Amino acid sequence: MKFAARAILPVIPLTLLVGSLGCNRKVGPPNDQDELLRPENVASFDRLYKQNCSACHGENGSGGPALDLANPNYQALVDDSSLKRWITSGMTGTQMPAFGESAGGFLTPQQVDVLVAGMRARWDRKDHTTAGMPPYSSSAVGSVDHGQDIFRTSCSSCHQQEQKKITDASYLALVSDQSLRTIVIAGRPDLGHPDWKQVRHDQPLTDQNVNDVIAYLHSLRSDTPGQPYPETSIKR
Repeated sequence: MKFAARAILPVIPLTLLVGSLGCNRKVGPPNDQDELLRPENVASFDRLYKQNCSACHGENGSGGPALDLANPNYQALVDDSSLKRWITSGMTGTQMPAFGESAGGFLTPQQVDVLVAGMRARWDRKDHTTAGMPPYSSSAVGSVDHGQDIFRTSCSSCHQQEQKKITDASYLALVSDQSLRTIVIAGRPDLGHPDWKQVRHDQPLTDQNVNDVIAYLHSLRSDTPGQPYPETSIKR
């Protein structure tokens, strides 16, 4: 027993020494104080945007599969209340989910405000010219026939291509009228889509023109998008 105790004693200081060398981090909290915050207390725009928005809208507000948030036309077009509404409650008829706590998400009202303020600070160009831009939303009724004429003369040259065919009912099932209106007005510069000033060579689209185009596209929607299930007879 005495021999075993003598053999163990020199090992103890050596173990303590190796343990102290095995970690070069200081004792205490991590350097990134953000890591200590509970999710509902995070107030960094960069972190909130990366975690909740960048996968669809792109790392820097552009280049993602969803709307180009860094588009100066879009920033000039949409108001703060609409941005807060879409972030909080999602957008019906699209794949934009609800992120706000009040709608079952995880973001507090304060965090939604941080996102809106951050978008404005990063991408809202105050000097951007928007003279003649149609309003973000409209309650006016559009003409389907006139909208079809405008689409045929100003849009179909690009959108008749299969990969850009927006008249397909399956595509229209994934995008709301408001989203269509936003794209027609603001364009999608990240995809080469013109805005309301560039879509026609002779003159910009008016508010009524936009209403008409959206009315035409709306008329192409299907109540049952996608291929119907084939009818089958049940054999007994």
